[in-house]
Amino acid sequence: MFLPKPGTKQDAVKRWNLSDRAFFGHGACHILAHEHLARFSESGFYAVWIKPHDGYRGNHVFVTDGFSTFDYRGYVRKSRLLAFYWRQYENAYSGWGADLVRVNGNLCDPVEMKNIGMLVRGPDEFLHNATPRAQVYLRKYDKIHKTYLLNNKEVISRSSLQGNRNTDV
Repeated sequence: MFLPKPGTKQDAVKRWNLSDRAFFGHGACHILAHEHLARFSESGFYAVWIKPHDGYRGNHVFVTDGFSTFDYRGYVRKSRLLAFYWRQYENAYSGWGADLVRVNGNLCDPVEMKNIGMLVRGPDEFLHNATPRAQVYLRKYDKIHKTYLLNNKEVISRSSLQGNRNTDV
């Protein structure tokens, strides 16, 4: 879990100057997810919002195919990402809980996302437009993406035969 220093989120310059991992891990994850879906549209991934229960922080958006996930950390199995995330927030905030919500639509459109209760900044609401930054960040995953999906299909096939595939959101 990454928590920036107090005031960073409100300071456009400090926020923009965060490392890419910190930037996309704290407040711009929806933009990275949106761009992943556009760049790798053939992969069968979809967006999921970790929506904390009322009164808690910890919103996060990642993409998944139901087995694998991608966010600012790269590719990991869905069960690993969720276990890590839940452990971090449950340890930090007593009583913390969240729902997984499949999100359809434009993750970068604040009006559309507000209609489902998700408050996001548009890419142009940062110091600079965050879309090109997300696109550059994703380029380093081009080769890994293809390799990961090929390897993952084999793992999924074996898991499906054993009945171990998680089909939840």
